[in-house]
Amino acid sequence: MKKKTSTGTGNKRHVFPRWMRMLWRSKTGLVGFIIVSVAMIFAIFAPWIAPFDPNQMNPLAMLKPPAFMEGGDPQYLLGTDNLGHDIFSRIVYGARVSMLIGVFSVVVAGIIGTLFGLLAGYYGGILDSIIMRITDAFHSIPRTLLALVAVSVMSGSVLTLIIVIGVTGWITYARLIRSEVLSLKQREFVKAAITIGTPDYKIILKHILPNVFSSFIVVSTLAVATSIIAESSLSFLGLGIQPPNVSWGGMLSDGRDYLATNWWVATMPGIALTVTVLGIMFLGNWLRDLLDPYNQGLQ
Repeated sequence: MKKKTSTGTGNKRHVFPRWMRMLWRSKTGLVGFIIVSVAMIFAIFAPWIAPFDPNQMNPLAMLKPPAFMEGGDPQYLLGTDNLGHDIFSRIVYGARVSMLIGVFSVVVAGIIGTLFGLLAGYYGGILDSIIMRITDAFHSIPRTLLALVAVSVMSGSVLTLIIVIGVTGWITYARLIRSEVLSLKQREFVKAAITIGTPDYKIILKHILPNVFSSFIVVSTLAVATSIIAESSLSFLGLGIQPPNVSWGGMLSDGRDYLATNWWVATMPGIALTVTVLGIMFLGNWLRDLLDPYNQGLQ
């Protein structure tokens, strides 16, 4: 006699990966994932999405209101600025700059901070004291002030901002990774590896680094939002991205004189910046729940 195949919900639970099930359950995580995905699509496919060149000026269409307002033009979805630039096109290209700087500055900060954190936590002693005093020195100087000084000395290019924001943002990684390593050193598998004479670099790479990776991912996700805000702040002050490159901070700076009369010039890029940062933070909070070892049993 043939056995019946079970088609209950118990088997359907495993159709989708765990992270997809948790993402679907988390409303804020799902919203964050959608927002970040849209921002990444804008950044990657900007030339195909933007209806106009971001630097194309139209003197006959200066300060046009958004298409949904009275007097708006359907071809200018979010209106135009004081030089006739299409605001939607500039927001799309601004996403490319913001995401590029946000992601790669975090890569720079993560590599530096993780390296110092691993060395300080694993070897301890004088090396730990020296690295921690360096982090204290960096922490005593406001990050924005340090970035302002560095950018004012160098050019405001994308590469410069990536390096400056990355170099000024490694402290969080160093302290977090160091504390994680100090805890992992007391675990039996690490003690066993040390006892049998495993080289230090193998212990760090094979036993310690994989166990701090989840914390690194969570902090990195949230750090992208901080880096985007830092880049926008510098560009707003005129020390960040320089024309003809487009940035949301630069658009905010250009539109601040028109807030009382033509509010959309500054408001639209401000909304784009706010929504993107919130989306990244929502996604970071969801990643924290996903990678939490206490939630590993959730289906």
